[in-house]
Formats: sequence, C-alpha cells, structure tokens
Amino acid sequence: MSNLQVRVLSSIVMAALTLALAWWGGLPFRLFAAVVAGAVFLEWAAMARQGGRAGLLARVPDALLAVFLIALIAGLPAMVLLGLLAVAVVAWAVAAKLAGTSRWDAPGIAYAGLSGFALAMLRGGDRSGLVAILFLFAVVWATDIFAYFVGRAVGGPKLAPAISPGKTRSGAVGGAVGGIVAGLLVAIVAGAGNLVLLGFAALALSVVSQAGDLFESWVKRRHGRKDSGHVIPGHGGVMDRVDGLVAAALALYVIGWLMASADHPASGLFPM
Repeated sequence: MSNLQVRVLSSIVMAALTLALAWWGGLPFRLFAAVVAGAVFLEWAAMARQGGRAGLLARVPDALLAVFLIALIAGLPAMVLLGLLAVAVVAWAVAAKLAGTSRWDAPGIAYAGLSGFALAMLRGGDRSGLVAILFLFAVVWATDIFAYFVGRAVGGPKLAPAISPGKTRSGAVGGAVGGIVAGLLVAIVAGAGNLVLLGFAALALSVVSQAGDLFESWVKRRHGRKDSGHVIPGHGGVMDRVDGLVAAALALYVIGWLMASADHPASGLFPM
C-alpha cells in the first residue's frame, strides 16, 4: 500500500471515530478532548526532553496537566479551568527556572491544555456545540485536503521553506478557499443565518489552521524531529494530525466567547 493510501485509510478511520464522539458530545467528547491533549503533551515532552534527565521532577509537569485534564473531564466551568491551567503553567515555569530543568514543559502544558479545553468547550452538550464542532472540522479538514492537492498540482513559490519545505503559497490559497466552501456548506445545512460572518470566520480558521501547522513544524525542527511520533500510520504522531485543528479550535473558541460566553461559545456563532 502506498503512503498516500495509508494516509487516506488512517484519515477515514480517525474521522469516523471523531465524528461519532462529536455526535455524542458531553462526557464522551470531553474524554476524547482530554486524550488528545494528553497525547499532544506526551509527544511534546518526548521531543523537549531528548537527552534530558529523568526522575521524579520530570514527572511533575505530567501530573500538573493530568490534574487539569481531570477537571476538564469533570466539566468544571471555563474560568475555573483556565485559572487552573494558568496556575499550572506559571508554577512549572518558575519551578523549572529555579531547578534549571527544561523550559519547554511549561509551554507544552499550555499548548496541550488549551487544545483539549477549546475542543471540549466548543462542543459542549447542545446542538449549537455540535454545529460549531462540525463547522470547525469541515474548515480544517478541507483546508488540509485542498492545500495538499492544490499545492501538488499547481506548485509555485514555497510558503515557508525554512520551516516546512513542502508547503506552497498556491496550496495555502487553495486550502483557504476549500475551507471557506466546506464551512459554509455545513452552516447552510445547519440552517445558520449569519453566512457572511461565518464565511469570514471560516477564512480566519483556515489561516490559523495553517499557521498552527507551521508552528508545529517549527517545534519539530527546533528539536531535530521529522514527526512528533509514530502512533498514526501515514501521519506520524497525534501532534502531526491535530496541529492545525487545535489552533483553529482555540481561535473559534475565542470568537464564540466574545460573541456569547466562556461556557457556551458556540451559541454566539450558531444560535439554535
């Protein structure tokens, strides 16, 4: 089987599982978000701690994130979760500086924690949350697919050759167009009325998604890694698969928060 076939098959399986959990929402999706966040942090830490000292101190960041993820699964209010995450990040940043250990763990806690938080809070347990998460998936997945195929078909100047040599500007534009179309299709099927606003939101999410992809590529290059892991056939690690998704999820959460509330961000974008 070719690498492209493996990638497609893995993508279909992951998409089916993710959509099923998104449909259920509530606790099952919070568990999913927590697993994604935990996997992201483990891969981040594995890269950051290469050749570093092992021991009890190195497990403290893991424990701090675990406490946050338990609170996330329990469904605590958004501001409580954000406060808990902020305390964990700041506490370990200070401790790491005093102990002279890796300074990458604190950003890793923030990155992984916000990833799980944004996904879980966007979905929530109501219909608005379901539409919001499907809108997010449609934009990000379409961006990824169109960027890949348009970039290969058209080619042209590289988008960021020093960070990710394979990405092209034509692919970025194609991805953005595909993301907008896919997002608007979901919005139309769901009966949303604010299509102009959602079109701009889809464009923003597509751009943020591609920026998230580039950020993860920079982190891997910074640590001399091609892939963040080897868990997913044809894709590498979990970070390799969700880098754009989690960045876009955080962006959509912030937009929803500004339009509605921290605990029910989807209701501001998709009032049902």
